[in-house]
Amino acid sequence: MAGGATRRLAGSIAFATLAEGTAVTAPSTVRDNRAEAEFELVVDGHKAVAAYQIEGDTIVFTHTVVPPEVEGRGVGTKLIRGALDQVRDKGLKVVPQCRFVRAYMEKHPETRDLLL
Repeated sequence: MAGGATRRLAGSIAFATLAEGTAVTAPSTVRDNRAEAEFELVVDGHKAVAAYQIEGDTIVFTHTVVPPEVEGRGVGTKLIRGALDQVRDKGLKVVPQCRFVRAYMEKHPETRDLLL
């Protein structure tokens, strides 16, 4: 993540905070930041991300970042739902390397057709 953000990984789940002075509005929609290879969702000034790698017509979700300040509010679920909607629109297949994405897809059978 750019802009002075910090990241602490715990397994495949990570936590992030925005750099001091970063102005964002909440709630927002899920955005594909291709330059950073992350889907992003900003809530109350905190950016959650789902990092990925594109390999041909496949997207590999590598980890999910949900700041502790917004945990337990469905931010990760909204992020992954929005990311998978965009993945579907692009005609990509999914490899859910991230355990959070994998768990989401297991709980939502309507997404299973995206699996490689």
